[in-house]
Amino acid sequence: MGNASDTSSVFASSISKEHDIMMGSLYSVFCVLSVTGNCMLLLVAYHKRSTLKPAEFFIINLSISDLGMTLTLFPLAIPSALSHRWLFGEITCQIYATCGVLFGLCSLTNLTALSLVCCLKVCFPNYGNKFSSSHARLLVVGVWCYASVFAVGPLAQWGHYTAEPYGTACCIDWHAPNHELSALSYIVCLFVFCYALPCTVIFLSYAFILLTVRGSRQAVQQHVSPQTKTTKAHALIVKLSIAVCIGFLGAWTPYAIVAMWAAFGEATQVPPAAFALAAVFAKSSTIYNPMVYLLCKPNFRECLYRDTSALRQMIHRGSPQPQEDFGFNSQRNKDTSASMKFSNEQQESYGACLNCTENADLCHLTAPQKPAGIQMGSTCTEVTVSQMSITT
Repeated sequence: MGNASDTSSVFASSISKEHDIMMGSLYSVFCVLSVTGNCMLLLVAYHKRSTLKPAEFFIINLSISDLGMTLTLFPLAIPSALSHRWLFGEITCQIYATCGVLFGLCSLTNLTALSLVCCLKVCFPNYGNKFSSSHARLLVVGVWCYASVFAVGPLAQWGHYTAEPYGTACCIDWHAPNHELSALSYIVCLFVFCYALPCTVIFLSYAFILLTVRGSRQAVQQHVSPQTKTTKAHALIVKLSIAVCIGFLGAWTPYAIVAMWAAFGEATQVPPAAFALAAVFAKSSTIYNPMVYLLCKPNFRECLYRDTSALRQMIHRGSPQPQEDFGFNSQRNKDTSASMKFSNEQQESYGACLNCTENADLCHLTAPQKPAGIQMGSTCTEVTVSQMSITT
């Protein structure tokens, strides 16, 4: 935990206790939503791993970086905010700041790579169609390496990590450029290569996509036509990616503005409450990606629905049947349970949705083509196994 007995004033909160409690409460909500949403998104991605599109690798990587930020920052920030001071000492402060910069820059760089891939697929399909899953994996590795350079820099004395101006968290020392040249060069490189350049690439990529689709009827028919499910899926990924980018940049831009104000302006004039409020917005970025994709992407949503339905059925089958209720509902439940059995007494497989694809409206579990009798209430019907899709 580091040196918990550190009583340096730099780790004392400089905002009111009421504001600290409010921050701690918001962080608690963000933590629960982020862990739940990102874990669900990763679970769905794992179940459909064999059919993932190259662009979806960046969605998964974004979820991993968001989850990493959640698990490394919130458990330390929440108790510190509620205690009205940083509780975990100097060493843990350095680790906390490193993780925050690493996962934050990884998320932004990842969104930049995603925008380039979307632009390549929509605007230059001859090249975009050659972009494979192996290319996506290599690009994901490059994203982590790029972010690591700037995250490790302050540990190697290129810049510095210290307590945030409001005292209950740690990040880059934004005041150092006022009196140290190496810190100034680090902040300038960080702003140019990790904020201004990525934001410019993202903006230009999606602007070029919109211009390409609008300016050519042929491009519209080729890339967003509802008659072609694959290209329609690409168009949906583009729209959702834009939504995630807007959410992420909207969350981090206030912090970037305040940080640049402190780094290149009069640092003493920046109120600590401004940093605290900007930090709250920045940490909310961990919840946007799973919300957008789980709520708006049909095949992700369908897989999630199938998995939760299968879990509910497993729980229902494991619960004891009521003995005293012999009414209609009890009989219907028995008939439904009986209808799930084949005539050769083999049970249907209600596992997780492992075969979801972009080109299928529902998830299907295939089986050998042989007839089987199914007990539906009081009627027995013979069909082939391939005709039976799992419904919930």
